[in-house]
Amino acid sequence: MISRVATACLAIALAATAAGGGTAAATAGPPAAPPGGAPCLPGSPARPTCVSGTLEDGTPYEFVVPARWNGTVVVALDFAGTGRDEPLTARLLAAGVARGGTSRAITGWDIRAAIDNQAEALARFEQAYGRARTAIASGASMGGFVAAGVAQVHPGAFDAAVPMCGGLGGSVGQWNQKLDTVFVLERLVAPGLPVVDIPADVEAARKAWFDALAAAQQTPEGRARIALAAAIGQVPAWGRDPDGSAPPPPAHGDAAALQRGAYLALAGGPLPYIGQAMGSRRQLMAVVGGNPSWNTGVDYTKQLSLAEPALRRAVRDLYAAAGLDLGADLRTLASAPRVAADPGAVLRFSRGIVLDGDLRVPVLTLSGTGDQISTVAQQQSYEEKARRAGASALLRQTYTETVGHCDFSPAEQEAALRTMIDRLRTGRWPATSAPAMNARAAALGADPAPRYVPFTPPRFNRPYPG
Repeated sequence: MISRVATACLAIALAATAAGGGTAAATAGPPAAPPGGAPCLPGSPARPTCVSGTLEDGTPYEFVVPARWNGTVVVALDFAGTGRDEPLTARLLAAGVARGGTSRAITGWDIRAAIDNQAEALARFEQAYGRARTAIASGASMGGFVAAGVAQVHPGAFDAAVPMCGGLGGSVGQWNQKLDTVFVLERLVAPGLPVVDIPADVEAARKAWFDALAAAQQTPEGRARIALAAAIGQVPAWGRDPDGSAPPPPAHGDAAALQRGAYLALAGGPLPYIGQAMGSRRQLMAVVGGNPSWNTGVDYTKQLSLAEPALRRAVRDLYAAAGLDLGADLRTLASAPRVAADPGAVLRFSRGIVLDGDLRVPVLTLSGTGDQISTVAQQQSYEEKARRAGASALLRQTYTETVGHCDFSPAEQEAALRTMIDRLRTGRWPATSAPAMNARAAALGADPAPRYVPFTPPRFNRPYPG
C-alpha cells in the first residue's frame, strides 16, 4: 500500500532523478517548482497542459490538467491514448478537474499490476504538477475493477474510488460465473465447443459459438436452453441488437422477449458475452498459467431456483412450449463431468484481486442493469462484503437502466464523480438516490435524459471466497 505521503515523496524523488539531482543538488537551494506539462488540446477553453510518459514496466501514462486546476485529479485505466478526447474529459476540465491515467497495453489481465500502476501514475503526475488535493481512482469496465482494487490496495495514495461497470465479484468470482453460462450452453446447445481451453484461433472459436447460438435461436428447444443458461449464469435478459441499437427493456411477463434479450446479450450487439468469454479467458489463463475457474460441487438446479424471477418463469414457459423436460436437462447438467481449477492458477488469479469489502476510503459504484459483461449481480457481492467488514458507511451504489457494457452518458459519469467530490469536500454523503442522481446529471446537461433508477441486484451466485 502506498500512502499519500509516500506518493508525494516518490514524486519528489522522481523529480530529483529527472533533474540529475544528488546530495549536492539537494543541498544547493530550495526545490524547484513542479515543471507542469506542455500546452495541449488547443481548442479547449480550459487551456490545458498535458504530461505523458511510461511507467517502470513500460505502461504508457498521460494526464490532462486545466489551467485553473482545483487540485482534484481523476486517475483511470484506459485513459492513455484516447482519454484526452473523451467528452467526460472536456466536462471535468471545464470544472477545474484534471484527468489522466494509464493503458492496459502492457498489463492486460494482470490486474494487480494495473492496480499498482495507478499509484505509480499518480506519483508521476504529482512530480509534474505538485501534490493533488484530492485523488480519485475511477474507470470503466476493467478500469472499474481496477479502481475498486486501488481503493483496497492503495487507500493511502487515493482519497476515493468511483468504479464504473466493473466486475466487482472479483477476479475469481466473476470468471466462475462466466464458466457456468458457457458450461451450460456447451452441454445443452453446442457440444464440443471450447469452454475453458480456448484455442489460439480465438476468432474461429467465437465464430463457432456465434453460429451455434444463432442456429439454436431458430428452434423452440434451442431458445429454451439459451434462456436456461442465461438464468443460471445471471446474464441479463436484455441485449443490444446486432446493429448496436438499444431495444426497450422486455416486459417481465413476456417470455419470448426475455429470451430474445438473453440471446442478444450472449451473441448480439457490439460486445457479446460469448465473444468476450473466449478472448478474455484465453488472455487471463496465459497470465496466471492455468485455469482459475471451476464448477466442481456446483448445483445448477439450485442456481436456477435462485435466478432472477422473471427469467426463471420464462425458462419454465419456454420449456413447456418446446415440449422439453426441464428436469431432464437439469439432470444432464448434474451428471456432466465438471471443470476443475488449477489451484496455483486460482491463487495467482486471486492476487489479481479478490475484493474483500474492507474499505478505508469512500467508494461509489455505477452499474448498468443490462450490462452483459460486468453482470449486475456482482454488485450484491461487493455490498455484502463491505457490510460484513463493517464498511457500509463508506459505500454507495448507483444504477442506470441501460443496456450494453458501460453504456453511460458523459453526464451520468460526471454526476457520479461530482457526487464523490462533494462527499470528500463535506465529509458526508450527499443524496445518492436515483432522483438525486438524475437531478445532478440533468443540471450538468444530460443528453440523453439521465437514466438512474432504484435497483436491488440479485444475489451473486458465485462469490469467492464463499
